[in-house]
This record gives sequence, C-alpha cells and structure tokens, in this order.
Amino acid sequence: MAASELYTKFARVWIPDPEEVWKSAELLKDYKPGDKVLLLHLEEGKDLEYRLDPKTSELPHLRNPDILVGENDLTALSYLHEPAVLHNLRVRFIDSKLIYTYCGIVLVAINPYEQLPIYGEDIINAYSGQNMGDMDPHIFAVAEEAYKQMARDERNQSIIVSGESGAGKTVSAKYAMRYFATVSGSASEANVEEKVLASNPIMESIGNAKTTRNDNSSRFGKYIEIGFDKRYRIIGANMRTYLLEKSRVVFQAEEERNYHIFYQLCASAKLPEFKMLRLGNADSFHYTKQGGSPMIEGVDDAKEMAHTRQACTLLGISESYQMGIFRILAGILHLGNVGFASRDSDSCTIPPKHEPLIIFCDLMGVDYEEMCHWLCHRKLATATETYIKPISKLQATNARDALAKHIYAKLFNWIVGHVNQALHSAVKQHSFIGVLDIYGFETFEINSFEQFCINYANEKLQQQFNMHVFKLEQEEYMKEQIPWTLIDFYDNQPCINLIESKLGILDLLDEECKMPKGTDDTWAQKLYNTHLNKCALFEKPRMSNKAFIIKHFADKVEYQCEGFLEKNKDTVFEEQIKVLKSSKFKMLPELFQDDEKAISPTSATSSGRTPLTRVPVKPTKGRPGQTAKEHKKTVGLQFRNSLHLLMETLNATTPHYVRCIKPNDFKFPFTFDEKRAVQQLRACGVLETIRISAAGFPSRWTYQEFFSRYRVLMKQKDVLGDRKQTCQNVLEKLILDKDKYQFGKTKIFFRAGQVAYLEKLRADKLRAACIRIQKTIRGWLLRKRYLCMQRAAITVQRYVRGYQARCYAKFLRRTKAATTIQKYWRMYVVRRKYKIRRAATIVLQSYLRGYLARNRYRKILREHKAVIIQKRVRGWLARTHYKRTMKAIIYLQCCFRRMMAKRELKKLKIEARSVERYKKLHIGMENKIMQLQRKVDEQNKDYKCLMEKLTNLEGVYNSETEKLRNDVERLQLSEEEAKVATGRVLSLQEEIAKLRKDLEQTRSEKKSIEERADKYKQETEQLVSNLKEENTLLKQEKETLNHLMVEQAKEMTETMERKLVEETKQLELDLNDERLRYQNLLNEFSRLEERYDDLKEEMTLMLNVPKPGHKRTDSTHSSNESEYTFSSEFAETEDIAPRTEEPTEKKVPLDMSLFLKLQKRVTELEQEKQLMQDELDRKEEQVLRSKAKEEERPQIRGAELEYESLKRQELESENKKLKNELNELRKALSEKSAPEVTAPGAPAYRVLMEQLTAVSEELDVRKEEVLILRSQLVSQKEAIQPKDDKNTMTDSTILLEDVQKMKDKGEIAQAYIGLKETNRLLESQLQSQKRSHENEAEALRGEIQSLKEENNRQQQLLAQNLQLPPEARIEASLQHEITRLTNENLDLMEQLEKQDKTVRKLKKQLKVFAKKIGELEVGQMENISPGQIIDEPIRPVNIPRKEKDFQGMLEYKREDEQKLVKNLILELKPRGVAVNLIPGLPAYILFMCVRHADYLNDDQKVRSLLTSTINSIKKVLKKRGDDFETVSFWLSNTCRFLHCLKQYSGEEGFMKHNTSRQNEHCLTNFDLAEYRQVLSDLAIQIYQQLVRVLENILQPMIVSGMLEHETIQGVSGVKPTGLRKRTSSIADEGTYTLDSILRQLNSFHSVMCQHGMDPELIKQVVKQMFYIVGAITLNNLLLRKDMCSWSKGMQIRYNVSQLEEWLRDKNLMNSGAKETLEPLIQAAQLLQVKKKTDDDAEAICSMCNALTTAQIVKVLNLYTPVNEFEERVSVSFIRTIQVRLRDRKDSPQLLMDAKHIFPVTFPFNPSSLALETIQIPASLGLGFIARV
Repeated sequence: MAASELYTKFARVWIPDPEEVWKSAELLKDYKPGDKVLLLHLEEGKDLEYRLDPKTSELPHLRNPDILVGENDLTALSYLHEPAVLHNLRVRFIDSKLIYTYCGIVLVAINPYEQLPIYGEDIINAYSGQNMGDMDPHIFAVAEEAYKQMARDERNQSIIVSGESGAGKTVSAKYAMRYFATVSGSASEANVEEKVLASNPIMESIGNAKTTRNDNSSRFGKYIEIGFDKRYRIIGANMRTYLLEKSRVVFQAEEERNYHIFYQLCASAKLPEFKMLRLGNADSFHYTKQGGSPMIEGVDDAKEMAHTRQACTLLGISESYQMGIFRILAGILHLGNVGFASRDSDSCTIPPKHEPLIIFCDLMGVDYEEMCHWLCHRKLATATETYIKPISKLQATNARDALAKHIYAKLFNWIVGHVNQALHSAVKQHSFIGVLDIYGFETFEINSFEQFCINYANEKLQQQFNMHVFKLEQEEYMKEQIPWTLIDFYDNQPCINLIESKLGILDLLDEECKMPKGTDDTWAQKLYNTHLNKCALFEKPRMSNKAFIIKHFADKVEYQCEGFLEKNKDTVFEEQIKVLKSSKFKMLPELFQDDEKAISPTSATSSGRTPLTRVPVKPTKGRPGQTAKEHKKTVGLQFRNSLHLLMETLNATTPHYVRCIKPNDFKFPFTFDEKRAVQQLRACGVLETIRISAAGFPSRWTYQEFFSRYRVLMKQKDVLGDRKQTCQNVLEKLILDKDKYQFGKTKIFFRAGQVAYLEKLRADKLRAACIRIQKTIRGWLLRKRYLCMQRAAITVQRYVRGYQARCYAKFLRRTKAATTIQKYWRMYVVRRKYKIRRAATIVLQSYLRGYLARNRYRKILREHKAVIIQKRVRGWLARTHYKRTMKAIIYLQCCFRRMMAKRELKKLKIEARSVERYKKLHIGMENKIMQLQRKVDEQNKDYKCLMEKLTNLEGVYNSETEKLRNDVERLQLSEEEAKVATGRVLSLQEEIAKLRKDLEQTRSEKKSIEERADKYKQETEQLVSNLKEENTLLKQEKETLNHLMVEQAKEMTETMERKLVEETKQLELDLNDERLRYQNLLNEFSRLEERYDDLKEEMTLMLNVPKPGHKRTDSTHSSNESEYTFSSEFAETEDIAPRTEEPTEKKVPLDMSLFLKLQKRVTELEQEKQLMQDELDRKEEQVLRSKAKEEERPQIRGAELEYESLKRQELESENKKLKNELNELRKALSEKSAPEVTAPGAPAYRVLMEQLTAVSEELDVRKEEVLILRSQLVSQKEAIQPKDDKNTMTDSTILLEDVQKMKDKGEIAQAYIGLKETNRLLESQLQSQKRSHENEAEALRGEIQSLKEENNRQQQLLAQNLQLPPEARIEASLQHEITRLTNENLDLMEQLEKQDKTVRKLKKQLKVFAKKIGELEVGQMENISPGQIIDEPIRPVNIPRKEKDFQGMLEYKREDEQKLVKNLILELKPRGVAVNLIPGLPAYILFMCVRHADYLNDDQKVRSLLTSTINSIKKVLKKRGDDFETVSFWLSNTCRFLHCLKQYSGEEGFMKHNTSRQNEHCLTNFDLAEYRQVLSDLAIQIYQQLVRVLENILQPMIVSGMLEHETIQGVSGVKPTGLRKRTSSIADEGTYTLDSILRQLNSFHSVMCQHGMDPELIKQVVKQMFYIVGAITLNNLLLRKDMCSWSKGMQIRYNVSQLEEWLRDKNLMNSGAKETLEPLIQAAQLLQVKKKTDDDAEAICSMCNALTTAQIVKVLNLYTPVNEFEERVSVSFIRTIQVRLRDRKDSPQLLMDAKHIFPVTFPFNPSSLALETIQIPASLGLGFIARV
C-alpha cells in the first residue's frame, strides 16, 4: 500500500511547531497526489492550512494508533520518526510515571528528579533471572541481561551510560553496580560487593559537584570493571577515570559549588580530629565561595562526611591516610586564600607572615620562605644558564591556581589507585562487566577545551554504537535469511579524522603547544589554513577570528580558542613541585612519585589511574631523557590514548547502552520539556537507532504472534495447519506491494507503517464486528428492557389497580357502614322522637278523644233522637210521596206500555206472517231468559251480602251503645272524685308553701357549703398539680440519669470491647511477629549449622588423618546440658575421623571459636572414655575377687532357702488377707445402700475408693513379687547340689555369685523388670495420691468460689428486696425461694444420676478384680513346704505363664541403635512407606523404642536415640533436601513423633482424647519437654525447607501459567513488542499453563495426604503456596506494562477462579489460602472496572483495600489498552485516586515480599491408633527389634 494512501480523512499527523517541537493534527479531507495544501484540525480546536514543501512535497509524519502509544520499546511503533519517539516518551513519563523505555538495544532513562520506590531489593529479586523483554524496561533488566550474557556466552560485557550533566548517569551506574552486588554475591568473606558499592560515596565526594544543571554532577568519566570468578561471583573491581574537571577546584560559576569534599570538610570542622586543619565556614575560603551557593537543599554535608569516612574505612584506607587526605584538601583551601600584592607591573610579593600561607605550609610540611619565594618567582633555563625571574600578580595568581589544581589531580589519582588496590582480588578473574559512566554530548554558549574533549569522546562512542547497531541488524537479517541491502547510516568517521588524524585539530594543538611563542590566535589561524574550505565539517564563524565550528553528529558546536593551549599544556612550575616533594609530610611526596616514571596508557590501565596533568619543567643540564619526554605529554594526547584504550576494551566486550535524558533544566519532578528532550535524543543517538531501524524492516513478528494478532482478518478457509503458509497467503491478499514485507525463517519483517495499516484493517474489522454485536446486543437489551418495563408496568398497574380497588372497596365499606350507622342513628332519633310524640299524642288523643267522644256522644244522642223523629216523619212523608208517585208512574207505564204494545202488536202481526221471523224471535227469547236468570242470581247474592252487613251493623251498634253507657257511668264517678280532690288540693298548697320556705333556707346553706368545698378543691388541685409537676421533673431527671448511665455503660462496654479486640489483635500480631522472628532465627540457625557442618567436613578432609579403632558415641553426656546444642554441634561425630594429637605443620585458616569448641569436646570425650575405662577395670576386679572368694567358701544355701520360703508364705498370707478384704468390699458394694452414702462426694465413697485403689495396687505389687520369688526359687533349686556341710551364713560374695548365675541364665533381666515394675507402681501410687489431693483441693476451691458467688448473689437480692415495697418484697422472696429450690432439685437429680453411673462402673470394676483374683488363686493352689524341698529330689520346674498382651513397646540393643537409625531414617525410601504402610510408621516405631527405654529408666539410651534420630533426619534433609517427597515425608513423621511425645507425656492437657489403654502407655520416668521443643524447632526448619522446595518448583510455572498463557483463547491479542521479544503467550510445547500449576498442586496435596500430614499443617502449606502464587503474579503484573489490560484482568480472574475451585474440591476453603489471593483478585478487578468518574474512584478506593496506594497507582499508570476501543486512564483520574488514598496508612513498598513465610504452628493432633496393634513389616529390615 502506498504511503500517500494513508493520508485520508481523520488520519492524524505531526507537524513542526516552534514551541512544542511537534504538534498533532487531524486531516479534514483526503490527500490526493499533487495537492499543495493539507487542511488540518489542531487538537486545540483550530483549523490550519499546512503548505507542503514545493521542492520535496514531503508529507508530514503520520501519528501511530493510540493502541501503540506508550509502548515499552520504541521500535514497536509502526511509524518510527522523531515525533513518535518524543510523544511515546512523554506519555510514558508524564502519564504513566515510567522513566525507562527501550529503543532497540538502548535503554532510555529520563531523570524524574524524585525518589521512586523501584530500586529495592524486592525489585532486584523480581528482575533476577528474567528475560529482558519479559519485564518492563529498567536499569536492572539491562544489568540482568549483561550478567546473563556473560554467563551464557562466556564473553565480557559493558554497560555504557551516557547523557548530559544532571541526566542521572551516576545514579544509573550506581544502581547497575548494586544489582550485580546483590545478585551475584561475593566469592569470599571479604564482602567485595560492599566495597564496590562503598567506592561510590568516595568518588562522588572527590569527583562530583553542584552545577546549575545538577546537584550531584560527575565532573569526570569513569569506567569500572567488576570482576567475576568461574561461578560468576564478584571477586573484585577496577576503576579508570577520564578528564577530571580540575578548573572547578579554583573557579565556580554562579550558583555552582566546588567538589563536595571541600564543603564536607568545612561542615565537619568542629570535630576534635579536625582542629589541626584550622578550617571554618565555606564562605571563608576563596575556592568555595565563588559560586555563592555553599548549601544544597536536603543535603547534610556533615553526615555525608561521615559516610565518606566510613566508606574509606571499609575500603582499607587507614585513619592516618584519611587524615593525610584531609590535610592536603585543607591545604588546598588555605592556598586559595593566599593573596598577592603588586610590587610593580612585572613583580609581586606576599605579605609578611601571611596566615593562609603559614597554615598551608604547616599542613603540607614545607618551608614557608621557600614556598613564598617560588609562588612569586619562576626559574628560566636556557642552554647555557639558568636564572630566576619575578612574575606579575596575575601570573602568580594563575600559578597558585595551577598548583592547587595539580595537587588535587594528584590526590584524586592517588585515591583512585588506593580504591583499586582495595578492590583488587588475588583470585584469577574469569570475566568482567564494565560500567562506563561518561559525560554526554555538551554544547554551551561558550565551549572550551573540556567540551571539545567530551564531544570528541562522544563521537568515538557514537561511532562504536552505530557499528554495533548496524552489526545487530545485519546479524538479524542473516539469521532469518532476509535479502541484505545496504542501509545508509550516518558515519562520523570524517569528524573523528578531523579531530585526531594527522594535522587534525589535536595534532595542530600539540604542535602549537611545543612552539615557544605559540598562542591561541596562531593556533586558530593554523586551523583555518588547514581545514577551512577543505573539510565540510569545519567552519569559521562570521564574526570571530578566535573560534571554529565543528559539525558533530548531534549538532554544530562553536568552540572558543581562548585557553586551549594553556589547558592542553596544564603547566605547573617545577620549583613549586620540588618544594612539595621535599615535604616532611610523608604522604605528600607519594602523590608526585609518578612524575618521575614513564606512564603509558597501559600502565594507567593496570593501576586504574589516568594521568591528566604533566609538569613541563626542563632540566638545567643534560639532554632530555625518557622522563622528560613523558613529562611533556599534553592533556589532549593523554586523553586520546586513554580513549583509544577504552574503545579497544569496549570493542572486546558486548555493549549495553543506557541513554540518560534530562527532562527539564529546572529539576522539576515529572516535568517534560520537549525542546530539551529532542536535543538530547538527537545527541545521544536514539534517533539514529530509530533511523537505522526504520530504513529496513523495523517491525518483526513471529508467525504465531502474527496469526494470533491478525486471526480476525482471516477467513476460515485461509487457516491452514502450517502457520507460516497461512500468514504468507493472508499477507499477499492484505498487502499487495511485496516490498513492504519479507518472510524469514521464524519471523515476518515489515517496513515502517505496515503494522499501522494492518492495525487499521484489524480495527476496522473489529469495529464492524463490534457494531454488529452492538446492534444485536442493543436490540436484545432494548427488547429485554422493553419486556422488563412492560412487566414492570403491568406489575405496577396490577398493584395500583389493586390498591385503587382496595381503596374503592374500603370506601364502599365505609360508605355502607356510615349509611348503616346513619340509618340506625336516624332510626333511633326518629324512633325516639316518634315515641315521645306518640306518647304525647296518645295523652292528647286520650284527653281529646275523651272530650270529642263526649261531645260526639251528646251529638249522637241528639242526632239519634232527631233521627228517630226524622225517621218517623220522613218515613211518613216518603211513604206518602211514594204512594203518590207510584200511582202516577204506574199510570204512565200503563199508558206507555199500552202504546208500545200496540206498536209491537202491529209489528208482530207483520212478522208473524214469516217463518224466519219466528226463529229469530225464538233465539232472542232464549237469550233473554238466560240473562234474566243471571240477573236473578246476582240479585240473590246482593241480598245476602246486604243482610250480612246489616247484621254486623246491628252488632256494632249494640256494642257502641254499651260502651257509651259505661263511659257515662265512669264520668259520673270522676266528677265525684274531683270534688273530693279539690279539697285535698287546698291542703297540699299550704304544705307546699311551707316546704318552699324550708327549701330556700336549705339552698342558702348548700351554697355556702359548696363555696367552701370549691375553695378546698381548688387548693387541693393546686397542690396535686404542683406535686405532679415535681414528680414529672424527678422522673425526667431519673430517666435522664438512667439514660446517661446506660449510655456510659454502653460506651464503657464498647470501649472495653474495642480495647479488648484491639489488644487481642495486637497480641495476635505480636505473637505472629514473635513466632515469625523465632522461626527466622531458626532458619538462620539452620543455615549457620549447615555452614558449620560444611566447614567441619572441609576441616576433616584437610586434616584427613584416620585413626583406627572403635568409634564410640557420646553416651555419658550430661542430661542437664542443652540437647539442642548437642544435636546441632556434635551431630555427626561418628562420621568424622578423630583428629590426631599431633597437629599438622601447615595450618589451614579456621574459625577459632569453632576450633575451641571442637577441642573442648575432644577433651570431654577423652575424660569420659577414661572414666568408663576405670569403671570397667573396677568391675573386672570385683568379679575376679568374687570368683576367688567363691572358690574358698562352701556354697551353703539352706538357710537362705528357708528365708525365701518363709517370705513366700508371708506373702501368700498377705495375699489371702487382701482377698478377704476385697470380698468384704464386694459384699458391701453389692448391698443396696442409700444414694447419699455412695455419692461421689460422700466420705464413705472416698474411703471406699481409696481402699479399692490401695488394694488393687498392693495386689499387683504382691503378684509381681510372688512371680519374682518363684523364679528365684526355681533357679536356686537347679543350682543346689547334695552337700555334706551346709552353712546358713550369707555374704555379699554369695549374693554376687547368685547375681552372676542369674545373669548367666538370663533371669536377672526378669528380676530387674520386676523391681522396675514395683518402682513404677509405687511412683504411680504416689502420683495418683498427689493427683487426688490436688483434685480435692481444686474441688474445695471451686466450692468456696461457688459459695462466695452465691453469697454475693444473695446479698444483691437482699439489697434489691429492701428497696421494694412490702407486698412486692414478699412476692420476690417467694419467687426467689421457688427458683432456688428448683435449681437445687435439678442439681440433686444430676448428682443422683452421676452416682448411679458411678455405682454401675464400680460394680463392673469389682467384677473384673474378682475374676483376676480367682485366676490368681487357681495359679497359687499348690504350695511347696520347706520339708518337701529338702526331702524330695528337686527337678527343674517350668511355670507356665499366660501370654501377655503387647504393651506397645519395641526393644532393641544399644549396639543396634545405629542400625535402627540407618534402616529407619537414612536409607528409607518415602515412596514405598507412603504407599504400602500406615502413615507415620517411622514415628510410631521410634516412639515405641523411646517408650521401652523409658520403661527401663535408661536415660542414656533415651538421649542417644533421640539425638541420633534428630541428627539423622537433618542429614537426610541435607542430602535430599530438594526432593519434595522426602521433605514432606519427614515433616509428617517429625510432627507425628512430636504428637506422640505430647500424647503419651502424661500431661492432662494432652490426655483428653486418649483411651484408657493409651493412658497406660504414657511415659513414666522421663519428662521429654525439652526434646519436644527441639523437635518443634526441627519441624519448623523442615517446614521452611518444604516451602523453599515448593517455591523453587512453582516459581518457573507461575508467571507463565497465571499471566502469559491465554487460558481463555482469543481474549487478549498479541501487541507489537519491538526488538525485545517477550515470552509468547501461546501454549507451545514445554510452556507452563494453568493446568500445569493445578497438576503440580494436586501432586503436592496427594503426596502430603499419603504421608499422613496433619490437616491443619496441610492447610498452612496450601496457604503458603497460594501466597507465593499470588505474590509472584502480582509482582510481575506490577512490573509489566503489557500485562495491565482489561483482557488480562479477565484472564487472571478466570485463573484465580480455577484455583478457588481447586480449593473447594480439596475442602480447603477455610485454610486462609483464598485470602492470600485477595491482592491479586483486587488488581484484576481494578483492571476491569470503569475508571472515569469520581464515583468510579470511590468504588476503586473501597474495593482495593488489600492493595497499597503505590500498587493501585502503579496499576492505573500501567493500564494499557490492547484494542482501540479500550480507553486509557486519564491523569486526572489517577490524581483523584491519590487524593482519596492520601490518608490511608499502608506500606510504601511497591512489591509484595514473595519470600515471606507465614509463621507455622503445629496444633496437637492425637492419634487413635493403638501402639500395641502396630506391626513392623519385614521390608524395613528391623528384625533385630522385638515387640514388648
């Protein structure tokens, strides 16, 4: 693809800018070939028309994609040019706070002007052993690469550190040396690495000074060769220095200082040892006050002086020499104060008794007059004569300054020589790494001879750098078989020739220096004549004839010729030097010894000193010799020779480059000045490296990396099995121009810009896929959201409608209820009104109706009478009228009817004539008849009804009439009563009047009484209200006080609880710290012990004088001595040949303390040997004496046999007595007795138990004694022969004989065992009585305590009851009494149950005892009398014994101890034991052997066995300590052995879980608590060794499996990595994955489980393993920018989840292992969470509580997007995080301590395995031990 095609719309470019050097812009439209103007949009929002150069039409540089910005390696950038490099460095430095960046083979280091926590020992350990590309750029990575290549390629290395003053060269070189010193260590005990580091303070004090650019600027160059032996450990070092800036001694510019050492001296002037120097303040000396800045902020010169002196002491510079150095330096200061007075224009004088000169002469030990004379005069020598000439004041001042400079230069070289002597090693150097700390390219306003030399050296170094880079590029192309094309690169050989060739600048300068009248002007003219217009690199300034310009590789530099000749000659008067050489001060002439020798560059190399000054003094006579010639060497010639030697050294090594950049001139931390940075990048060759890389194929990918990154651009059909062919096919389709890429053997090479093009295609493809995914996801999300909203709306509607319905229903219910209430209320009101009205109405009606009835009655009566009258009258009138009317009507009817009849007759007559007429008439007649019939019926009915009504009316009339009669009678009676009542009313009215008077009187009295009552009531109410108010106030006060008391109590409780929790936590932390400290001390002790053993073996090999004879163990070592010390110091005495008494002539240097200990031990062994030999001789003499007496005396044993038989009978009688007592006890217990008698606390019960215990113990004792006596009788019967004379006297010799015979027959062992058993029984009785007494005392104390508590409780209750009223007091006392009785009842019931259980238990025990006694009676039925013994022939009697149960002990002989240890420990294979036998079998066997030795009460045997066991375990672990299976096996067995010693120690705390049988197996004679501590310490050491083995096995897997390997394939794409290729994340063959880690964890867990390791200990091991995994993973994450991405965070989260799943599968979630991964989990979450807003910052601060502030900020700074659609973390967001975390108190340490080991504990874990059941397999080869 053509480059112009990339200039499309929205493409970003770089355009030049005078302020920012380069400015970013964006194209507003596509570029077309031929366009002269580009339309750009700047980042600040402006539009710009950028005109192209009409000559070149060169387009502006394209900007790299954002995904590539901030890369670790600049060569990984797709577009390699100056603005891309500058921008990448700026982003890393400002945004990510990263000061190191790779640029191919160069490490670019930007000075942060701030202390950063990235140089600690943890960082060194993290970079140690890592590939250079696997970690983030760092000076330690360069140092590790150099160290690794030195060891791998067997080739010397060099690290070239260059840069401007203040760029950090010295610090970088110092850190590189510190890395070598830390990683390699020293090969001897001389601490060479400390001396190498100690040389830095000395060289900084005498060679560094404050400048305007740097507070600690190195004013000289140095090359330090650090030597290594064949094992690549530091053995020494050598230093070479170059071009010391001597002019600084006598002159400093404004705001600058002289060398640090002068100010350190002035600051320490008040020290007693410095009184003689007569120093003062720095402002009082001319050489230290010229700069006007004697102090450096933050630097204490007095402290620095102490450091300098300490470093001198460490390097072997004695106090006298140190004081000599300080005398010379003080003399230089006083010399600078020497003043001159002009006598005339050509001469000057020094004032008489000039104090500064006097002090100078005293310090230097020279004559005052002589020095005063030669400071003002000089000697001139010609061919014939010599004469003295005075000099002017100016010349004298210059001569004084030259002398001061010369002295300081000589002192500087002398100190360098002594430093080299201190660093020199006698061991042959195998290889070395050189560190070159040299000045970078310099250009100032005024450039002189120093800048010329510096830039000359940089030209040589740049040439070497270019050739090396070119060579590496060529090797890479040839290795990959890429067609090699010549790359045009800048060759600065012409510039070097201009300077150093014949008739070059240096040659002409030396020639001019030889001229008698040579000046700077004449030299300048020679330069113009020789080089002007002849060399393109040489120019003459237009406005000056005393300057010249050289075009260096970095820039043009104008040099002023003034001072070149003087500085090149470096003239010092010979007479002044002679005066100094004649000094009485011995050290001063030493400084000038080299003036008399011929010193070549070779000799300078060997001594480490480069001659920088020479004194051109001519001798008075004689021809110039070799010394004179060497004396005339100029500074330029010396510098050129030393520079050639340096280049030869560098060319013979593999160089590594560090370019230091100064970001600004004001020393502001993390401030980046683009102009200054570009100047230095151009000057230090970084851009040249970029240009060389860009000229070829800068971007390089392996086929697998290319396939992984650009798999998205391939179709499924394009993917083949062969990755190389797949990549070729795809590239041919993607990039049509085949010149843009090349296919190598293992890599694809791309030209500049092609990776950006591929990234653009990939981003477009991913963007399209993202859009499609977003479209689908957004649609799905919106649908999901819509459905969710729909469901929510329906739910809301449902609830709202339900709510409304419920409200409406409630309203209806309320309305109905109100209506019902209203209905009933209204009904009630109406009914009430109705009833009132009805009652009133009824009353009114009654009166009214009575009145009306009476009126009506009268009216009715009148009317009735009137009616009767009317009736009669009207009847007569009616009848009369009726009769008259009837007559008239009848007459009329008759007339009418007659007329009508006549008419009808006529009609009938007419109709009768027709038949039909008759028919009709007939029909009509029928109808009329029927109608008439109906009418008749109806009239009959009406008649009947009327009759009934009439009857009813008659009845009513009769009743009404009767009623009226009654009313009339009643009214008449009422009238009579009313008359009587009228009289009574009158009397009543009189009484009423009288009563009214009484009522009036009563009312008046009542009113007065009511007034008094109201008054009293008001007073009472007032009083009550006042009392109520007071009561209310008191209640409030009481409540307030109660509330305050409750709050105070609550606060006190909370405070106490909080303090208790804090104190508990603090105690736990202190305990863990103490435990960790103790275990670290054990670890250190173990290391020293191993070293001691190694030294002892070396000493044995050196002495190696074997002495034949038997080797004896230390069996008589005192038990009071520390067993631990014995086991550690004399662990292998049997394996070391004893030393001869005659010491060897040639002694090897040994540790005297160790030698004295060994000598003391040998003396003790010899004394013990002598004591044992004396004891053996004494025993032999006793045996011989007893044998002699035995021969003399007759063997008469009759009386003794009688005594034995009597004793046996006595024992049998006592035995019977005991049996009788036991039977009585059995009967007493079998009878039913009261519970209180047999209660556990009852006296009878205690007596009974004591008797039973005593009887059982006495029975056992008697049984053993009977057995012993019977065995002795049997042996005596066999021994007795018929004798004539018998003697009854006994003697000690006879007893000795018996003992000897019993020993011969093996019976003394049985007797000894019996006595031991008796002693053991007595001791157990004593212990049981002691325990019973202690238990009783404890019970009594408990009862006393309970009674006290009960008494206190009763007193509290009594106090509470007294405060209650009497009724409540009685009720409370009753309640309390009921509660007490209930509790006592419950307690009595519990005691009763316990007594029942105890009785049942005792009955069972009595049955067992009865059975045993019965068996004994059967065995003792036959008794032999003394007479039978004498009379009957005695035959051997074999007493059959019942086979005993095994007691869980193993017996072995003393001489078999080494065999036991050898078979059971030294030669035991853990795998066979773990698979086939019970876990912990060796521990059980060893403990059973210890039990037997304890049973025998043999302290020597116990001590010897335990000591041999501990030492043998140590020996096994030392031999096979790197085998996890072995270490795990012996850790498990050591813990089991420790648990056995605790479980069977007899201590109650360890016997809680034992069975009764196991309690019988407890140790009885020895307290092995001290050995338990020794075993615990041994277990701690084994645990720490196990952790180290785990770490060594896991460490290579962790980074690859947890970080680099893609567990979820395809999530994280591979980014361009530049020249420094990283370890691929693709799982190739041999690459560790997460499955590898899980398999290894499974292996560890299964091995520990097979070995029977305690579960709690397994949890601690797993916790430690997970801590190692988490710490190493997090540390690498914090040091690798490429790992800090969102996708990598997801990978880590997945990997951690797999580890958690493993913990769940193994049931280890409660082991605390998951918590150790919390920092890693939070770091992964931090990579994945959103990082934009303040809420995100708050969430991050609350989430990442396990990470330190430094770690959080580091992860955010390192966060790097892998794809374009990820966003970087803004600087403002990181600042917000820092502000929020400002108050958090955590460690400033960046990395976790991966070497940290948690303190281990061994919780007691008793075994349920019975010792007597353990079988010893034959495979162990322990046939010589027997079960007991």
